Amino acid sequence: MTANTLSLEHIREHFRQARQSSKARHRDIAAQLQISEGQLIAAYVGSDALELQAQRLRPEWAQIITQVETLGTVLALTRNESCVHEKTGVYQNTSANAHVGLVLGSAIDLRIFYQQWAYGFAVQDHSGQGDQAQLSLQFFDAAGHAVHKIFLKPQSHISAYEQLCRQFAEPAQSAGIQPVPSQSAKTERPDSAVDAAALRQAWSQLRDTHDFFPMLKKHDLTRLQALRLVGADFAQAVDVDAARVLLEAAALQQVAIMVFTDNPGIVQIHTGVVHKVAIMGPWLNVLDPDFNLHLRQDHIASAWLVRKPTVDGLVSSLELFDADGQTIALFFGARKPGQPELGSWRGLLADLTEEASA
Repeated sequence: MTANTLSLEHIREHFRQARQSSKARHRDIAAQLQISEGQLIAAYVGSDALELQAQRLRPEWAQIITQVETLGTVLALTRNESCVHEKTGVYQNTSANAHVGLVLGSAIDLRIFYQQWAYGFAVQDHSGQGDQAQLSLQFFDAAGHAVHKIFLKPQSHISAYEQLCRQFAEPAQSAGIQPVPSQSAKTERPDSAVDAAALRQAWSQLRDTHDFFPMLKKHDLTRLQALRLVGADFAQAVDVDAARVLLEAAALQQVAIMVFTDNPGIVQIHTGVVHKVAIMGPWLNVLDPDFNLHLRQDHIASAWLVRKPTVDGLVSSLELFDADGQTIALFFGARKPGQPELGSWRGLLADLTEEASA
């Protein structure tokens, strides 16, 4: 039986057994079945199963995200293959322009690309410990990969959640989805085909960090290829252990930082001081009351110290990439437009370059 021919009942039975024997997450159980997480959740649409229920939501994503503010304090979760970013707070100051959305609350800070969102579900998970169901809103791309999840906290407004579910319920509550293959990553041109001098000139003329992606697009470059070719004064390779060193130093010195984690459908940002940094197996973790980060150190194939000119001076970042050249996470010093970069942040990055030289 292939992944595409698994019956809904087979998926549900495997989930029941997996949850009885372990605390396996939805993502891991789906991987055992060789299906996407979205397929697992969709198998429970319209089901009266005791362990899990799912309600299909209409694809009115921007309106749903705006309504999330009524839930009060929730947990926002964004992940890619190598990094999980969890932030507790309220969805405030939401807006949308065409297919791009913003959430600019004091805690929840998101850049959303709604064209990548294909499925949304309201989920009630009764299979965990305790009598209380875990309520959430979960969104997936066309391949069934998780884009963004919103989990209710004990202090969240349950009545507002129920109202949101009624307001945005899809009339046809049919189970299952037909996932499409994921889009392949952009293929790099040969380095010899890149005009490195033109890249350096364009890079040196940057005036805002938001101009960086349009520059890559104009020169037909992947992010990692641009870092390789622009020159060491703008991009310098450092040790793959740099994220651990940086986070531990930032916590020790109480330097406020920004942590960006993304997938094709969203960017989630934390701004502030981190406190508890812990290593658990391959995972590098930040375990603070309102911010958790879980980063697979063994997935980091390269790490780069990157400097971009802006009208406020140089803005520096530590950028992590996996073996396929995909971004895992980006780290910046906390700052707002119009402010220069923190000297304490530059000091942390200087320590990384000294280690790299050594």
